[in-house]
Amino acid sequence: MPSLRSVLSVITAGALVLGLAACQSTSADEAAPEASSDSGFPLTIEHAMGETTIPERPIRVVALDPSYVDATLLLGAELVGYAEYRQDPENPFAPYLGDVSDETADAVNVGTIAEPDLEKILELEPDLIISAKVRQEALYPQLSKIAPTVFSESTGPTWKENVVLLGTALGLEDEAEAAVSEYEERAAAVGEQILAQDPETTYSLVRFAGEDTARLYSSNSFIGEIMTDMGLPRPADAPDTTETIFVPLSAENILQADASIVLVSSWEPDGAEGDASRAQRAQFESNPLWERLTGEVVAVDDGTFVSSVSIQGAHAVITELAEHFGVDPLD
Repeated sequence: MPSLRSVLSVITAGALVLGLAACQSTSADEAAPEASSDSGFPLTIEHAMGETTIPERPIRVVALDPSYVDATLLLGAELVGYAEYRQDPENPFAPYLGDVSDETADAVNVGTIAEPDLEKILELEPDLIISAKVRQEALYPQLSKIAPTVFSESTGPTWKENVVLLGTALGLEDEAEAAVSEYEERAAAVGEQILAQDPETTYSLVRFAGEDTARLYSSNSFIGEIMTDMGLPRPADAPDTTETIFVPLSAENILQADASIVLVSSWEPDGAEGDASRAQRAQFESNPLWERLTGEVVAVDDGTFVSSVSIQGAHAVITELAEHFGVDPLD
């Protein structure tokens, strides 16, 4: 059986021949717009793993992190492969994306985030592989032999920058920046309405993930960034950190999570891990200190408020908060 390296060489050469043949077979009328759309390529882009040269505008994208699945769909690129991030085989894409069945009809599950299948990715002949160093750093050398590969450092605190990173790699930087700006403007406008009702509004988000302690999400997290963009603060005395996305919080210290609105989420996949989260949540909520929280406790969807880490997820958060506070969602 040939080695992965030899297969890669053959496919890369074959793809080049096919690409040249396609260009030669295109009519003069069709060639002009395509040549125009490829302006700016080849492109050398700096990222968390160094530099990558992208020879021509990417069309076929493999996204190995959920946030980049969302960003690929946001920017209208062709998602040909994705790492599994939801357990529902009937609908592997997040509900907040809406109906993306047409856009994802030919997209292939290439394995889990922790263990993507290199052979499957190879077969898809992608033009670009996008993910994060925190996800698949060890696989970067192999992935970069399959196709130009671009990694961000992380997927959490830099989620807006990551949209622009992908947009740049796709030759759609202006469109990516516009999507971020549109989100930020909406966040600020909805937050202004909420604060107009109650200028003293504060928030916290507590998450249960089956651990010994709960997670109090920091200002450095996805939800922290959204709330900052909305102008909604955490309580001044709330535990915080810039080093991680959450502060561990024991049941005995749960009152440190108090705010005018306490958002509560729970990571509950099927099986033992979900059972552990449900048991932990029940334990915390049965603690007498939980009843002493003075803020309004609101259950929220974990996949949207914590895990989405995308423009679409952030818009969904804004919509839910607008509906909760009874203000115009401006969507």
